[in-house]
Amino acid sequence: MIDIKFLRENPDAVRENIKKKFQDHKLPLVDEVIELDAQARKTQQEADNLRAERNKLSKQIGALMGQGRKEEAEEVKKQVNAQAKTLEELAEREKELGEKVAKIMMTIPNIIDPSVPIGRNDEENVEIQKYGDPVVPDFEIPYHTDIMEKLNGIDLDSARKVAGNGFYYLMGDIARLHSAVISYARDFMIDRGFTYCVPPFMIRSNVVTGVMSFDEMDAMMYKIEGEDLYLIGTSEHSMIGKFIDTIIPEADLPKTLTSYSPCFRKEKGAHGLEERGVYRIHQFEKQEMIVVCRPEESPMWFDKLWQNTVDLFRSLDIPVRTLECCSGDLADLKVKSIDVEAWSPRQKKYFEVGSCSNLGDAQARRLKIRVNAEKGKYFAHTLNNTVVAPPRMLIAFLENNLQEDGSVRIPKALQPYMGGKTEIR
Repeated sequence: MIDIKFLRENPDAVRENIKKKFQDHKLPLVDEVIELDAQARKTQQEADNLRAERNKLSKQIGALMGQGRKEEAEEVKKQVNAQAKTLEELAEREKELGEKVAKIMMTIPNIIDPSVPIGRNDEENVEIQKYGDPVVPDFEIPYHTDIMEKLNGIDLDSARKVAGNGFYYLMGDIARLHSAVISYARDFMIDRGFTYCVPPFMIRSNVVTGVMSFDEMDAMMYKIEGEDLYLIGTSEHSMIGKFIDTIIPEADLPKTLTSYSPCFRKEKGAHGLEERGVYRIHQFEKQEMIVVCRPEESPMWFDKLWQNTVDLFRSLDIPVRTLECCSGDLADLKVKSIDVEAWSPRQKKYFEVGSCSNLGDAQARRLKIRVNAEKGKYFAHTLNNTVVAPPRMLIAFLENNLQEDGSVRIPKALQPYMGGKTEIR
């Protein structure tokens, strides 16, 4: 959410930003919110003036009563009582206008970084760099669920009976591999100075609307019926929510946290053949990283975060590449985003395994995450990035470490987490 003062003073810049995100249907909202904001400020001024007048009259009543001039005091009381109804109406009007302004401001996209490429959707994202040499082996690479089934590592049929499509049972060494990847990612981030955290897996609606746009909320979140609680779609939600309505001493920044959680997502819509199996599912586990920092430090932390994911995948011998997300592919709160994609030797192309985002002060403004500095208080910047999400990581891992005889090689870095195993058979 951008600052209303910025919009008020730079409406053309906000309109241009909306156009860059190809959301022209939101252009009328700029004039609408400017008008509502003007009405709200006028109403607030009228209410403030009336409150000041009532305070003045109240003092006058006290003075008159002290002088024994009761009749005059009673006349002034009538004026105060008459103003009470007007003030109540103004306060209600002020609240109503404030809510309308806030609702519109929540739908106007954040100002994107000047470096973001302009494009309509993810097809226009820009490749930045490749890490590692993509290899296509001489033998055929089966679909990932076929690899798992041959290793007695997955049961989709039973999961469908128990929970429906989009769920799975992981079994045996594949289940162990899943847990090994999570544990390795946890220690990897701790070694890089991040504090480990296991957060709440449910959050209240005010946290949900603080960390994401309404469109994202509708497409992703599961609501707990009868309660003001949502299942998290990623631990970033509750991790950023940890700082809601707080004032952080500037000396305590940055806050660097890495978190484990299960994640729950609706995943609306049809996703195609390549998203069968465990590519896009309703429940999975994930290791995440978040940073709360000074505004001037967020570009530096952005580069550090996505590099962590690249380094982790490369430590497991998986080739990856980074993609700069174009303007039309950025969620409304994001200033800048980079996707990390892993190589699929079966598909002979890369696919997304993580996403790194700088949200500027948008989440902090919504959640009132402020920093106390010598120069005064200001809103922090927040960033998040996927360390690893094992369902997709497992796909990349199995395809890149599959051997011709059907066994799966365990890279050296992961062997301690697999009880010393060097391969899965």
